[in-house]
Amino acid sequence: MEVKEQLKSLKPYEPGKPIEQVKEQFGLTKVIKLASNENPYGCSDKVKQAIQEELESLAIYPDGYSAELRKQVAKHVGVKENQLIFGNGSDNIIQILSRSLLSEGFNTVMASPSFSQYRHNAVIENAEIREIELVDGRHNLDKMADSIDSKTKIVWLCNPNNPTGVYISEEELINFLNKVPKDVLVVSDEAYYEYVTAEDYPNSVALLDQFPNLLILRTFSKAYGLAALRVGYGIGNEELIRLIEPAREPFNTNRLGQKAAIAALNDQTFIETCKKLNREGLKQYYDFCEQFGLEYFPSQTNFILIDFQRDADELFQKLLEKGFIVRSGKALGFPTSLRITVGTEEENEALIQTLRELLS
Repeated sequence: MEVKEQLKSLKPYEPGKPIEQVKEQFGLTKVIKLASNENPYGCSDKVKQAIQEELESLAIYPDGYSAELRKQVAKHVGVKENQLIFGNGSDNIIQILSRSLLSEGFNTVMASPSFSQYRHNAVIENAEIREIELVDGRHNLDKMADSIDSKTKIVWLCNPNNPTGVYISEEELINFLNKVPKDVLVVSDEAYYEYVTAEDYPNSVALLDQFPNLLILRTFSKAYGLAALRVGYGIGNEELIRLIEPAREPFNTNRLGQKAAIAALNDQTFIETCKKLNREGLKQYYDFCEQFGLEYFPSQTNFILIDFQRDADELFQKLLEKGFIVRSGKALGFPTSLRITVGTEEENEALIQTLRELLS
C-alpha cells in the first residue's frame, strides 16, 4: 500500500518521555518531568468539580459547535462568537488551516527553529516551505516579509516562540502586518499568552479589525492546565472562520474538555497565581545561569532554553538517569541546549542542584 510520497520524509511527533517509563527503565521511585511545558500546579479546583459533574454524560456526543464554551470565550476575549473556531488543542487548528489553505504549488513562511507542527502540516499538504532562521532567538521579520510572494498562503508567527521563549512586540507585529499582502494569512500562535509579562506584547485581538488577514491561536493546555483534555481555539475574521469551518472534524472537542475549559476560564485568580509563580521559577534558572556563566534566552513562557555548550543528548541522558525529564535541544535546532519547563520551586531547585553537580 502506498501513502503520499511526502509522508515518507516525516516522523511522528515525539513528546517528552512518560514518567512511568523512565521509572521502570532506571529503577527510580521518583521522576520529575520538566519537558512538555505543562503547568506544574495542575488546574483550577473549579475544573475538577466541573469534570465530576459531567461524568454522567459520557455516552452523549459533545456539542460540535462548542456553543457554551464559545459564548464564554467570546466574552472573555472580547470578540463575536462567530469569530472563533475550536480544536483538539491549538495544533488541531494548525492542521485545519493547513488543510484549508496549503497545497502543491503554493508556499508557507515560518521562522526556524520554531514549533514543529507548522512545517509538519505543510509537508503533508505538499506545499513549499520557506524557513527563515531566527536571529538571537527572535523572528527575522524583515526577511520573512521579503520571502512572501504571490504564491504565499500562510505566514506563521510563534509569539512567544517555542523553543526560545522570545516574543514579538506590538510595534514589530504591526510593522510586519503592514508589509504583508492582504490575501496572505498571518497566524499569531499565542499558546503561552497567559504567561507573558512584557508590557509591549501585542494586544493582537485589538488588531483584527485593522488586519482581517490575522488569525490568533490560543490554548487551554498550558497555563490553564488542561493539556490532557485538548482544547484550543482560533480567533479571526468572521468570513475566514466561516470558510475554514468545513475542514474541522464534527466533534473535535469533547464534553469534558468543553466543561473544563469553561470552568478554567472562570478562575482567573488561579491563572494570575500561576503567572506569578512562573516568574519566580524563571528567576531561579536565571540566577543559576548567571552563577555558571551560561547563555540563555529571557523567556516570556513557562520554559527556558539554556545553552550548556555540550552535547544536549548526552546531558539529557545523564539527567534522565537521575530522574529528570527535560527536552534535548538537539531535536529543536539547538544541539548544545536544553529546554526546561519551569516547575514548582522545589522541582526547579532539585533540577538545578543536579545540574550543578553535573557541571562541576
